Amino acid sequence: MASEKEPTVIKKYANRRLYHTGTSSYVTLEDLAGLVRGGEDFVVYDAKSGEDITRSVLAQIIFDEEAKDGQNLLPIAFLRQLIRFYGDSMQALVPRYLEFSMDHLTKDQGQFREQMTKAFTGGAFGTGALDAIQQQTRANMTLFTDAFRMFNPFTAAAAAAKAKEEGTAAPAKGDDLGDLKRELGEMRERLDKLTKTK
Repeated sequence: MASEKEPTVIKKYANRRLYHTGTSSYVTLEDLAGLVRGGEDFVVYDAKSGEDITRSVLAQIIFDEEAKDGQNLLPIAFLRQLIRFYGDSMQALVPRYLEFSMDHLTKDQGQFREQMTKAFTGGAFGTGALDAIQQQTRANMTLFTDAFRMFNPFTAAAAAAKAKEEGTAAPAKGDDLGDLKRELGEMRERLDKLTKTK
């Protein structure tokens, strides 16, 4: 269970040095990576402006890890697709999807590791490893497909066509922006429910 304590405060100075306020000592990005691996939360503030720069520091840690031989976790195709999402209409959904997927993978990592161990037992790469990965991917996609359906731009048109076929009144055409805001709110509620039930 995660600790409820406040995250550790790290200050970054103009000379690019990082100061750990909890231990009153200077730390490196590698030290911060160790804190993350150990489950310790921290926030990084620019010492002069007070701006929260945690995201950029974590991104720098990932960049450094990716630069090490044999440490690559982010496939090139994934990085390209991620870049394509910047400025795209789906950009707002990507962080929640990635967070949800990583939370799901983290919760199921024990079972996943066991499946991978069984798949690799005997020294030969079996199809069991691929099956485990595919099963995990399908589970994530199934959960999110339902959530993404409500953002299909043709959802309203499909609902109106279905209502017309069934002879019921079509939904009233209201303010498109208001409808989108309402749908976004509904999706957030569904995502929150999905996250809490998994």
